[in-house]
Amino acid sequence: MAERSDIDVPDTDTPDTDVEVLGYEVAPWTLEQATTWCLAAVRTPEPKLLVTLNPEIIVQAQTSLALEEALQAADLTVADGIGVLWAARRFGHSLPERVPGVELVTNVLERGGADLRVYFLGARPGVAARAAELAERRYGITVAGVQHGYFRRPDETPDVVARIAAAQPHLLLAGLGEGQERFLHQHRHDLGVPLLIGVGGALDVIAGQVKRTPGWTRRLRIEWMYRVGLDPKRWHRVPRLVRFVGLVREARRPPRER
Repeated sequence: MAERSDIDVPDTDTPDTDVEVLGYEVAPWTLEQATTWCLAAVRTPEPKLLVTLNPEIIVQAQTSLALEEALQAADLTVADGIGVLWAARRFGHSLPERVPGVELVTNVLERGGADLRVYFLGARPGVAARAAELAERRYGITVAGVQHGYFRRPDETPDVVARIAAAQPHLLLAGLGEGQERFLHQHRHDLGVPLLIGVGGALDVIAGQVKRTPGWTRRLRIEWMYRVGLDPKRWHRVPRLVRFVGLVREARRPPRER
């Protein structure tokens, strides 16, 4: 993991030492602390990559060296999925709470306001533009640019990267699905954006295309179960979650006696 020493660490009552979960160093921070870090990061000259870690991305990285390299290169990793908190406890550590990507992003947009230049990248055609329009209206941010996620890769990637770099945003929100962290890591220096965040489906939420689950599902920490159960298109995610549980149990298994 890259060093965070050039950004002031938010005031915290939690340990400053990162918690290791299956080889990934996760900051033991609250949503508020992560938001404070982001607002400092957008003012630094060097590009910073923030990863919102969940069980699925950990499982995907088992078979993708490029994704593994991207995750390990993150300047800050926070626990998005409840499974990451569960795994930390299994390993004898404690994380204070989930840091859901969509809530982190909306916090940063709200507190950044007019001083924040944001580029919206990803999702279906029209979604990023709608998300940008609503975020500008709701939070007063400056929209640096928009680009849907259905560009041809790698053919159109250099042009997309060049347009983002020319727009000079403080923050790039990339909703490119399973390839977003690889994209951000691979092009971080050409993009030249102070803070890069892979946001998954957050652009759809900001655009009003997808609603957040009911509050009670978040309080009970079963938001993912609610979404998967109601949407057959998400059922393919279940084997990944089962595999994640297996990885945690394998990691805790005592060595065999010789």
